Amino acid sequence: MFIIDAHLDLSMNAMEWNRDLRLPVEEVRVREAGMNDKPDRAKGTVTFPALRKGNIGLVVATQIARFVKPDSSLPGWFSPEQAWSQTQGQLAWYKSMEECGEMTQIHNLETLENHLKLWNDGTPNDHKPIGYILSLEGADSLVTIDHVEHAYKYGLRAIGPAHYGPGRYAQGTDATGFMGPNGQALLKEMERLGIILDATHLCDDSFWEAMEHFHGAIWASHNLCRSLVNHNRQFSDEQIKELISRGAVIGGALDAWMMVPDWVRGKSTPIGMNCNLAVMVDHLDHICQLAGNALHVGIGSDLDGAFGLEQSPYDLDTIADLQKVTIILEQRGYSSTDIENIMHGNWLRFLRKNWK
Repeated sequence: MFIIDAHLDLSMNAMEWNRDLRLPVEEVRVREAGMNDKPDRAKGTVTFPALRKGNIGLVVATQIARFVKPDSSLPGWFSPEQAWSQTQGQLAWYKSMEECGEMTQIHNLETLENHLKLWNDGTPNDHKPIGYILSLEGADSLVTIDHVEHAYKYGLRAIGPAHYGPGRYAQGTDATGFMGPNGQALLKEMERLGIILDATHLCDDSFWEAMEHFHGAIWASHNLCRSLVNHNRQFSDEQIKELISRGAVIGGALDAWMMVPDWVRGKSTPIGMNCNLAVMVDHLDHICQLAGNALHVGIGSDLDGAFGLEQSPYDLDTIADLQKVTIILEQRGYSSTDIENIMHGNWLRFLRKNWK
């Protein structure tokens, strides 16, 4: 089954975690053995060989750099200009991976269709480039609204206005408050350029303000359900219904604390909390029940998004194991057409409609 993963922090892993993603996962783990600067050292799950093994030929790949004030407890950069420069370093890495044939940027309908032909031509995937759609997670690094068009010209096709905490254009996870004039100006420019709004991480106030002011294409690259795990990071049923009404697709994430209730970071374990891939399907199924169909869900794994095996489903060793999701869906009674839509078809329909 061809798979699209709508959220991977590839450049962050390469540039901040110093991982050579051209290597097999096992080699990266060996290289990180004994390192303790980050909790997920030697526990990563995503590299290019693992993506190819899992037939995951297209991903939404991020740039990410938060601006923080000096008294913030969150990691980040002390000026928007520094944050912008960090995203430009991440962009340079993507371009470097293109130059060595590991990746190829997908930014319009022509590049999308050509890439799909390549990945579905019946030949082995061993040396095929991973297609990536460039997304910005958190808009803090956009120094001015004029930077949006500049980013669009180098291929940026989706923006999530917020990440964790308060932001320059919107308020995110664990924060409250509205977007305000700057956020509304961002939304207007995104709509003008045809940039997708990623509703993930918007706090409730900012979410509803965005829904009121933005009339372009909307998706939620990596989100789950508040009714199953009660946290502001998740979407309420009311929010999910709003997204469905806007034609959005919601990508199921695989960060364990979002999947099961009462997760305690650094103490809970996937096995101890019975957190497996089927739990993500529980969340996807809830969205399907609200929609009355399977046309608004996909995969947005967020694997290696500052966590590794210690906070991933226990039946996943590498990202290639996303193939197991197809079996779980079949066991739940989903049709072959539904399964194809969830694994790739819904994202493709969304892109074809909005890029035509």
